[in-house]
Parts: sequence; structure tokens; C-alpha cells
Amino acid sequence: HADLVAWAVKEGGARLSQLGGTVDGRDLDLLTAGTGPKKIWIIARQHPGESMAEWWAEGMLKRLLNPHDAVAQSLLRSCTFYVIPNMNPDGSTRGHLRCNAVGRNLNREWASPCPSNSPEVYLTLQAMDQIGVDFFLDVHGDEVLPYNFIVGNEGIEGWSDRLEGLQNAFKQAYLRHSPDFQVEHGYPKTEPGKANMGIATAQVGQRFNCLSMTLEQPFKDTADTPNAVQGWSPERCLNFGASVLGAIAEVVKDLR
Repeated sequence: HADLVAWAVKEGGARLSQLGGTVDGRDLDLLTAGTGPKKIWIIARQHPGESMAEWWAEGMLKRLLNPHDAVAQSLLRSCTFYVIPNMNPDGSTRGHLRCNAVGRNLNREWASPCPSNSPEVYLTLQAMDQIGVDFFLDVHGDEVLPYNFIVGNEGIEGWSDRLEGLQNAFKQAYLRHSPDFQVEHGYPKTEPGKANMGIATAQVGQRFNCLSMTLEQPFKDTADTPNAVQGWSPERCLNFGASVLGAIAEVVKDLR
């Protein structure tokens, strides 16, 4: 994580700020890039054992900060990206699978985060309230399903035809930009009005009336595009993360 942040700032030109301290006193790093009006938030590794999420974030950042990539440069003119590559540095250091230093599952804390028990969420939501959100993607890993897939936000009270259209457009765009993405398999849709508002995507989508999604990746391999030697490897995560920029570019003009 430290190497990624250092590279993003020194070589990629990203701006680094610390939102505050974690339970164990570590910095919660926020990388910012771009000058455009659309506010793109991406967070990864709320569950610290899902290391594929930060590999994905690294691939996305390395393309986003590439001065020779036309898609990235266009996005940096039209958007400002706010990226937290590791939402749970305490859990990552302690070797936890899903919790922070005091046993809190951060992705159940978003309805009413506590500054002492879940400062990682409290500080992030505070920054979002100050800055605003037009697009939100929360990156995870799933221990069971051998697929990359989007978890939608159909269960929030503010779900609308506009948000459904944006979500479908993004998924179809990601299909075009990465053969490792698919839309046939995933979690069942949440019934309307039944969303768990402690989950990041539900809270952010409802709070900001924006396109808000969870991206899940497999722990082992993808069933549709398997690699017999390495499975779902860091290298594939990097490429999958880089490919998301093409999908974001296709929907960015319609976010607001």
C-alpha cells in the first residue's frame, strides 16, 4: 500500500491527503486526481483480507495517472477522482479477513459510523458530505462465486429509472472493456425498500442520489475465463482495474 501511494504521488502526480487516523492511529489515505466537475469516488479493501481489491485499485490508478493514455486524460479533464485504495489499513496489518482493529465490519457501519469504533467510515463519509459524490464504486472479493460481478442498488428507497439506466449502461460498458466481467451471475437483487443502509453502496447511493455499486471479484478464478496456472492473479486484477476507466468514460456524461 505504501509503495502504491508513494508511486501515485511522486510519479503519477496524484494529490495525497490523510482523512484522519484509524483506530490504531494509521493514516487513512485519500488520493485525488483530475480537475473536472464530476466527482468519482472509488474505495477498496473495506474487508482487509480481500487483497484483490487493492490490486484492482492499483491497476486503475496506474492507467488513470498515465499521461499517455487518452481515455485517462479525458476523464481527468471531465472528472475529479477520489480514491481510497485501502479503507482498512489496521485490518490489513493485523491480518484480519473482514474487520478493523476493534472487530467492526466496516461495510456494515455506514448508516451511523462511530468516530471511535469505525473512524475509517466516519471520516470517509464526512469527506463525501463536504465534496459530493456523482459516482461511487466499492471494490471487494467474494470467497464463493467464481465471477466478477456488480452488486446493484435496487433496494434503496431512492431507486429510480435514471439510476437503473445508469447501472445497466455501466455494466454493459464494462462487458465491452473486459472479457473478465460478466452479468449472468451474482447476488440476488434486494427487494425495493429493503436495502441494508449500513452497507456503503446503499448509504452513498441514497444519500447522494448517484450511481453507486459494489464490484466483487473471485478469490480463486473466473469460471468463464480461467487461468490454469495462476487463477485470478494480481496481474489480472491490475488489468481488470485498468479496464474500468473505459466503462466510466462511457457513462460519465450522463451521471448528472
